[in-house]
Amino acid sequence: MVLNLLFYFFSSILLLSSLMVITVQNSIYSVLFLVLSFISATTLLFLLECEFLALLFLIIYVGAIAVLFLFVVMMLDIKAGNLTKDTVKYFPFGSFIGAVFLIEILLIVFKNFESNPYYQNSMFSNLYQNWYEKLDSLIEIEVIGQIVYTHYVLQFLIAGLILFLAVIGAVILTLKFSHKQSKNQISFKQLSRTYKNVLI
Repeated sequence: MVLNLLFYFFSSILLLSSLMVITVQNSIYSVLFLVLSFISATTLLFLLECEFLALLFLIIYVGAIAVLFLFVVMMLDIKAGNLTKDTVKYFPFGSFIGAVFLIEILLIVFKNFESNPYYQNSMFSNLYQNWYEKLDSLIEIEVIGQIVYTHYVLQFLIAGLILFLAVIGAVILTLKFSHKQSKNQISFKQLSRTYKNVLI
């Protein structure tokens, strides 16, 4: 009973914080709500006894990616006034894309998950999956390692390259190049002058 209440509590926090990420005007607050959503997802994974994935969320997303987003937003100094017009302009298109993704997720969930024989009277009776039959009773770390570093190693390297290019792009955007030609003294030419090449 307590675990169910905690699950619903952190699920509601996750949904609200995810909604605030895309609706709040201040970019700093948006990143902070993103950190809150990551922490809520980590807590949900702990409640589902997926400790390894929970620690990955906590270390990678909260400890690295969210902090990177925060530094990039602070360096770019994005004005909140410019975001209001863009939000109203792209809201219909964004709502359409979000609805399409939601429909796809619901179709995948109700198509691939079997009915739970222990919860026939529950509203979540269609959300059951026997993972041990699919994973051959392997432990969680071995399964993730085999999947990521064998079948999806190319995608894993491409994701790392994209993050690396994003960091380089953020640094280049913050640099301010000056096109003014500064006058510098050349000490060697000044000291090497003789009476022959000096106008009197």
